[in-house]
Amino acid sequence: MALSSNQRGALFMVVSMAGFTCNDALVKLAGQGMNLGQVMFVRGLFAAVLIALLAWNRGALRKPRLAMHPMVLLRTLGEAGGTIFFLAALQHLPLANVSAVLQALPLAVTMGAALVFGEGVGLRRWLAIILGFTGVVIILRPGLEGFNVFALMALGTVICSAVRDLATKKLPAEMPSMFASTLTATMVTLCGLALVVPLGGWTPMRWEDTAILATAAVLLLFGYQFIIMSMREGEISFIAPFRYTSLLWAILLGYVIFADVPDTAMIVGAAIVIGSGLYTLYREQVVGAPRNASQTSGSSMTPDGL
Repeated sequence: MALSSNQRGALFMVVSMAGFTCNDALVKLAGQGMNLGQVMFVRGLFAAVLIALLAWNRGALRKPRLAMHPMVLLRTLGEAGGTIFFLAALQHLPLANVSAVLQALPLAVTMGAALVFGEGVGLRRWLAIILGFTGVVIILRPGLEGFNVFALMALGTVICSAVRDLATKKLPAEMPSMFASTLTATMVTLCGLALVVPLGGWTPMRWEDTAILATAAVLLLFGYQFIIMSMREGEISFIAPFRYTSLLWAILLGYVIFADVPDTAMIVGAAIVIGSGLYTLYREQVVGAPRNASQTSGSSMTPDGL
């Protein structure tokens, strides 16, 4: 039996989340033997080259002057900061915990769109946003043994990624998406190179480490390709909730690869965050807010450059 457009879109979204989360798991695995600057540089080098080749093939690099647009620069800064925070958190926290915190990104973008762009957000959605960030606090557990500076870095990833997505909304209309992705991936790579020495210097790499980071770069593009296919196939209101399957992939990979078992606080907090996100998405449909910023934000939940 043939699948409908929405069903195909949902399936593509699930596959894209699998690609992104497998990328995260491989980056975390590689990060056990080298500092985050080296991980950023090597993984970013593969990703930047692949993205640049794809952008060149699609003719997306023909207007280099757009690289100096203020919103492009702001997007790039948000991307670089988010990647640094994400990698630091990922190296020291369970994969599922970091992924659970990142589920708050659509809530952060909705809040930012209301505060910065004046997008209409009613009382119910504000309450959902507050409840969602209460779930983040439960995951982070301030004052308890599980709370540390790396938990704050996971939250920093959400903030920086929200800045990236809000800046993306204001990019020049003539700027191809692939050009923006090429710029951010290149900047993240250069930031990684700059951090190698301050964070302890270069660690000799085995071919296995190189293969892991190269595979992660391919999985990143794999994820982006399936997100594009997903958005073209189905209605956003139907397929967007399936991006939360990234948490299921994170729990599975965290257990299989790193033997991490989610605790009660993480599960409860993640359920609150996801429930709040789903309700916010529902309310956006009810009030008829077309293409709200939270719906147009990056479905990967993580920085493009990672």
